[in-house]
Amino acid sequence: MSIGERVKQIIRSVGPGFIVASAALGPGSITVASRIGSVYGYAFLWVIVVAAISMVAYTSMSLRFGISHERSILQQIAVTYGRWFSVVIGICAFLSASSFQFGNNLGIGIAMEGITGVDERVWPFIFTPLGMLLVFRAGNLYKILEKLMMGMVMIMILAFLFNLILARPDMGQVAQGFVPKSFSLGDLDVVAALVATTFVLNGALYQSYLAQDKGWKIADAKKAQNDTYMGISLLAIISALVIITSAAVLNPLGIVVNSAADMALQLESLFGRYAKVIFSFGLCAAAFSSLMVNAVMGGGLLADGLGLGRSMNEKMPKLFTVVILLVGMLIAVFFKGNVVYALILAQASSILAVPLIAIGILLIVNRKMVMGKLKNGKLQNTLAILGFLLICVMVYFMYAKIISFIQSL
Repeated sequence: MSIGERVKQIIRSVGPGFIVASAALGPGSITVASRIGSVYGYAFLWVIVVAAISMVAYTSMSLRFGISHERSILQQIAVTYGRWFSVVIGICAFLSASSFQFGNNLGIGIAMEGITGVDERVWPFIFTPLGMLLVFRAGNLYKILEKLMMGMVMIMILAFLFNLILARPDMGQVAQGFVPKSFSLGDLDVVAALVATTFVLNGALYQSYLAQDKGWKIADAKKAQNDTYMGISLLAIISALVIITSAAVLNPLGIVVNSAADMALQLESLFGRYAKVIFSFGLCAAAFSSLMVNAVMGGGLLADGLGLGRSMNEKMPKLFTVVILLVGMLIAVFFKGNVVYALILAQASSILAVPLIAIGILLIVNRKMVMGKLKNGKLQNTLAILGFLLICVMVYFMYAKIISFIQSL
């Protein structure tokens, strides 16, 4: 087999992993990575590796369920533990997706303004209808998302790799950043924020749906696992590229960025407009891919949790997906002055989804009657429990920030 044929075979075999990576890596993730790199340099690169391992653990569990069952994982949860469990997970996933759409719309606006100079408030009115058209007109939404997200991930890698080359980081310091070091309890919020850029439980849960839509069965287990590893590895690599670039360029100058827009402006001031434009292309790809996949996941999980359909090509999942797209656009464009008030309820509710999803996946894949020989082993459960502890840290700091905000009102 020639190299070209092997490349084509690899491309044909991938899909779900790229879609999950696209959902996880949005403007918020790039903002967090940019800020942490500018403040802490390379010190927390190792957290990306830990988060990626945890994401692999949960995504692999979800994948094993998907390739071995015709029934969806939320429907199995409803049958095994009661409909209430799947309904709560579905509602929380929907609220979580709706709240994240605000950031995705802002990211598209900022990125497109950086590329074209046209006001950022115009672009949500263009990209959201495009997303809705894609949802309703696509004959096979899964196949379109698979190809589209593969392209978006490649754009992100090329764009952020280009900026990294301009930054010329010290590779010795980069390597040291991947070695875990002691840190204070005060730095746990940094760890939690970085974990959240890669360890996304909604995406892990949805992997089982994507594997079923792909048509993978137990015979495809190795191919499916390789796709999962590749998608999550690329997700971690992109986050690391942004951190390293920020650490190399901004940290030595004492410049702290608070958003992806700040990062783009700093790159422009240091390397010229072309650096800002290329970074903006990467940001736009991250924002649009996350906007689409995040909405599809939230809409699909709500519909399936309620027992109203699980396929991306069914009516109710599409309807809920469009609602999420519209909510994100309206909040970003019309309610910008009071956006934090609009988001606080969704964030407070969606925080419940994170541990619930983890518990749901763990319970199902540890039931012998459901999984048979594919039931979790000791190593898988060990990694899953360690991942759950990371989730608890994330939830604690999210909850603390919500309470702090409410007390400040």
